[in-house]
Amino acid sequence: MTTRANQFRLQIAEKSVGSLSLQALLRWALVVIFLWFGGMKFTAYEANGIAPFIANSPIMSWLHALFGVQGTSYVIGVLELSTAAALILGAFQPIFSALGAAMSAATYLITLTFFLTTPGVAEATAGGFPAISAMPGQFLLKDLVLLAASLSLLLASVQGSWPNAQKS
Repeated sequence: MTTRANQFRLQIAEKSVGSLSLQALLRWALVVIFLWFGGMKFTAYEANGIAPFIANSPIMSWLHALFGVQGTSYVIGVLELSTAAALILGAFQPIFSALGAAMSAATYLITLTFFLTTPGVAEATAGGFPAISAMPGQFLLKDLVLLAASLSLLLASVQGSWPNAQKS
């Protein structure tokens, strides 16, 4: 008899695959990005820079009404720094390996929705979509790679649990 708790055994992503260095490279690159971008959210420059993305997002626009432009940036900064902390701890604790990767994946899933909601993504002078503007189109498109890195870490963190989940 298998309990639900035994079905989901988490592990540190770098320990789940043959190449420690490739998963570690993804983890630490994401840590740098979340530390840097998270820290920038505490500046007026960054708050104003992300404001159009937030304002046009059906998922996140309510944050501006609740916290204002700078307050929203602070909230996002705290979430991004928390994601960095979870990714760092995830190099040592399996639960944080999965949590940090999931938080990172959620971040990039949300930012990729901006691709659909932010005006100016399609480049009108080049005929419109699929031609995308440098800003904000190409700026947002890079998040596809960051999502893939996040999902790679997440899958490596829970990869060992899937065969156990099938044994019930």
